[in-house]
Amino acid sequence: MSLNSIMGTATSGMMAAQTGLRITSDNIANVNTKGYVRKTISQSNMLSNGMGVGVSIDAIKRATDRFLTTASLNAASDSSRATVVAQALNNVQQLFGDPTGDTSFFSRLDDIFTAFSKAQDDPSSSLLRTQALTRVDEFLSESSRITSSISKLGKDADTRISGDVDRVNDLLSQIDGLNTDITRAKVAGADATGAENVQSGLVDELSKLMNVQVTPRTMGGVVVRSTEGLPLAGDGAAKVTYQTSPTATGYLTVQLANGSVMPTPLNISSGEIRGLMEVRNTELVNLSDQLGEFTSRAAEEINRAANAASAVPAPTTLNGRDTGLDPQAAITGFTGKTTIALTDSSGVIQRRVDIDFDAGTMSINGAAGPAFTPANFMTQLNTAMGGMGAVGFSGGALNLSGLGGLGVAVADDATTPSDKAGKGFSHYFGLNDIIRTNGYSPYETGLTAADPHGFTSGTMTIRLTDVEGGRIRDVIVDAPVGGTVQNLLDALNSRASGVGLYGQFTLNAKGQMTFTSNTTTPVTMSVVGDTTERGVGGPSVSQLFGVGPAERSTRGEKFFVSTAMDQNPTLLPFAKLDLTQAVGAAAALAIGDGRGALALAKSGDTVTNFSAAGDATPATMSVSRYAADFSGAIARKANTAESRKDSAEAVASEVDSQRQSEEGVNLDEELINLTTYQQAFNASARLIQATKDMYDILTGLVR
Repeated sequence: MSLNSIMGTATSGMMAAQTGLRITSDNIANVNTKGYVRKTISQSNMLSNGMGVGVSIDAIKRATDRFLTTASLNAASDSSRATVVAQALNNVQQLFGDPTGDTSFFSRLDDIFTAFSKAQDDPSSSLLRTQALTRVDEFLSESSRITSSISKLGKDADTRISGDVDRVNDLLSQIDGLNTDITRAKVAGADATGAENVQSGLVDELSKLMNVQVTPRTMGGVVVRSTEGLPLAGDGAAKVTYQTSPTATGYLTVQLANGSVMPTPLNISSGEIRGLMEVRNTELVNLSDQLGEFTSRAAEEINRAANAASAVPAPTTLNGRDTGLDPQAAITGFTGKTTIALTDSSGVIQRRVDIDFDAGTMSINGAAGPAFTPANFMTQLNTAMGGMGAVGFSGGALNLSGLGGLGVAVADDATTPSDKAGKGFSHYFGLNDIIRTNGYSPYETGLTAADPHGFTSGTMTIRLTDVEGGRIRDVIVDAPVGGTVQNLLDALNSRASGVGLYGQFTLNAKGQMTFTSNTTTPVTMSVVGDTTERGVGGPSVSQLFGVGPAERSTRGEKFFVSTAMDQNPTLLPFAKLDLTQAVGAAAALAIGDGRGALALAKSGDTVTNFSAAGDATPATMSVSRYAADFSGAIARKANTAESRKDSAEAVASEVDSQRQSEEGVNLDEELINLTTYQQAFNASARLIQATKDMYDILTGLVR
């Protein structure tokens, strides 16, 4: 081997050792730098005619493990999702209060029944009446507050999703831009690890927002794809958009850098954005829906007892609730018997109208009266009043009035009570309701498939989404002109222009409409918009039947105490009409009668049917029992979410620890490397010195 070859070999060794020393120095200097990945050098032998002629630095690389990196990114995504869900459910649980405390939401319902129980001992007491109304108002106010707060949490989630999506787009742009810098450095043989560390940090941040797949590029840098394989960065940055709606499920789309001009649906299964979408589209909506169902049924049972009773003296006017129906549709379907009594200030019946819905007849003061049909019921009832009372129907509400200072009381027959959709005549129309509502919950219309649907115009836009929250399609359904409720169902369930490919709308025996997915993979439904109208100025399909989460999840804030009773507590129905008293005989309504108050006190123990709400299945139980189950369900949800968060954080911490042990700087190892490269440098230097000495000797011999 020539001296020049020896010199070249020694020089390459010295340069390699010098590079190693520089890399080791960088590692030691950045031992506490967050996001710094330990650098290593890749060396290979330089050969000439099969002989070693030195050492070559092939590349300066980061000490990464692809599999650990992937595991770390996935764990970070799962942890972020679980944290967001746990925080949201914990906030919701705090809204309801400690179920074991005296100030929790559910304890306020018990306070109502306790107040009515006290009032039945002294039904004439103005103080006890006022206290009872106050307890009802507190319960309804809390329901409204919690519903409103849950809605605000949903809006906050919307805002955070939009902000996170903006950050995702920024990260994708930066990651894609760094690919160019990394490739340029590698082609030039320069150290690209600085840019790679920055890019790795950006990918780590991205993974906390949404789960992605990351693969290395041949010339350096990375390609970022969605879980479905859509290219997000690497060969151009994609743009993600959050498609939000105030009434329907929000979803993500992506505009690919080198793809179609039409946005592509983007499904993600983890990350903070996924957690926020789960909270916004599912968890909060479900809890608010169940709260609305609970408040609706509690109000229903209190009103059921109230409509079976009367104030003393009877009020001169009974104003019903807006049923959303016309007079004929409202009367159609009633069975059994009920009685309308006009009483004087002493509670003595002055006129009595007994209505037999099965026979279609009325009797007046025990004598035969006019026959009726649903079409002429209001006219015939006005006739039966004989000028002593009046009947009106406006805006979907029935109104009964006594004339000449007479009061109005309604009571069902003891053996064959009137019934429609599980409610008596007075209860169905809400004539003596203590609790009023601006909505139509619990959406049990009493309509049958054969009844005219009554919707004259407008369209419904229904959004169908998959289990991951991705939009499948928006379906626009026109309200069929004329026809029956069955025709409306057929339009909604059409496979061509409705939801028939994905599910079915059905009508139960009480006239409540529900949607059920018919696919192996669950499909959820929400209403983007609804311009349908029943009659002139009437409710839409979604309002009347409670279709879609936007309608159902807001009903908890629509209840309030009857304004008339709030202003005049003597109108509270604490007595019961005695139908055994003849017209003009003894008082049928007696001062001091507390049977109505007792029934109100026991209304929480009345077994009723709860519809499916949120993720709660249909149930048959008392309101008090449902309150206990609902309270427990909220706590279980929050505890389960917290447990999942802790588990996800533990996994993420363990994986990060393993990744750090692989990528991080170990001072002991670096000191060994430092010693090794120093010795290698010294050895190369000695070889150069030896070569120089040989040159000097040879030069001296020549002289």
